[in-house]
Amino acid sequence: MSSATRPALTALGLAAGLLLAGCGADADAGGTAEGHDHSASSAPATVEGGDDSGYDGLHLADPYRKPEFTLTDSAGAPFDFADRTGTGPTLLFFGYTNCPDVCPTTMADIALAVRKVDPAVATETSVVFVTTDPARDTPEVLGAYLDQFDADLPTQFIGLTGDQDQIDQAQLAAGVPLAEDMGQSHSALLLLYGTDGEADVAFDAGNTGADIAHDLAVVAAE
Repeated sequence: MSSATRPALTALGLAAGLLLAGCGADADAGGTAEGHDHSASSAPATVEGGDDSGYDGLHLADPYRKPEFTLTDSAGAPFDFADRTGTGPTLLFFGYTNCPDVCPTTMADIALAVRKVDPAVATETSVVFVTTDPARDTPEVLGAYLDQFDADLPTQFIGLTGDQDQIDQAQLAAGVPLAEDMGQSHSALLLLYGTDGEADVAFDAGNTGADIAHDLAVVAAE
């Protein structure tokens, strides 16, 4: 991965739905993440299409670093994201359990991808779902929700929650737009980090589980 790393991801200059996905409702695609030690640049991220990167997802022309935040996992224990996900590829997504479309579709695509890759890669992969609706998504709710997707997988999906300020800071650290409408309009971006702590590729609603599986294998081999 390139050493010229931008601080974090603000926005991808693609379709509006890539930024804020209104789950079951229309959403304003605006918004930038600013005002935190790991804040995103105000410049739009650059996505390269039709290049020779070898990725099936959205190739980020400038890689983005893995954020640092600590939230609460589904067992009620503190979870240091950067520290606990450093041994293999990491997929990070922000959403909420009552989402009727984008979130379950994304998690199902991830589950399909984990089933398709080599078992050794699947075991090393961390899948992290951070709620944008902490008022309703308790640790118990997150655990039950993710069990629907990972029950037969070699890696257990990690659900994280916290108070609203912690959730906001986690989004700022990752560089995705802050969720709106009580967390129901949120980033549709799925970020894939390598063990070097950089993301060269991301996925949106236009990508498939096969795309994620392909790029997981690529990142694992780097």
